[in-house]
Amino acid sequence: MNIRPAMLRAEDIGLAYFWLRAIVGVNYFNHGFVRLGNMTGFADAMVDRFKDTFLPSGLVWLTGLAVTPVEFVVGILLTVGWFTRSALVATLALMAVLMYGVTLLQDWSTASSQLVYDLILFVLLAGVGYNRWAIDSWLARRGSPRAEGEETLPNPRRRNGRRAALFP
Repeated sequence: MNIRPAMLRAEDIGLAYFWLRAIVGVNYFNHGFVRLGNMTGFADAMVDRFKDTFLPSGLVWLTGLAVTPVEFVVGILLTVGWFTRSALVATLALMAVLMYGVTLLQDWSTASSQLVYDLILFVLLAGVGYNRWAIDSWLARRGSPRAEGEETLPNPRRRNGRRAALFP
């Protein structure tokens, strides 16, 4: 009896990538969206939270003001899969800033939660070659010069013109 191990199919990975990217995008979109009408209130709350640190209150306030639109925009981009790689890099940069802040406050519970976000963002960035259900991929199929990153990505579904098993 010949038992073959289960194989991951590129089509399934592409679909899973789509759903993970869309869910993360909706999460970031709503983080920003719910605060759009009160951006200064959020920035003021950040200043109050960091008042006992060495960070200048003006820098904290500007950072707090920037968080909302960045989350809102990267959320939209990730949800629809447009400028996906750039949106992921920007989100990871935002997470680095936020991680610095929460660890400065020694808020280890929030830091742990942010590490989960960081890991998911890493997986999305590392797997951007599976971003097939996205505006980026649609633009690449049309031959658009604005098909971000697609021209350099190998097709994970083919190797030497034949279907490739991901984990043979």
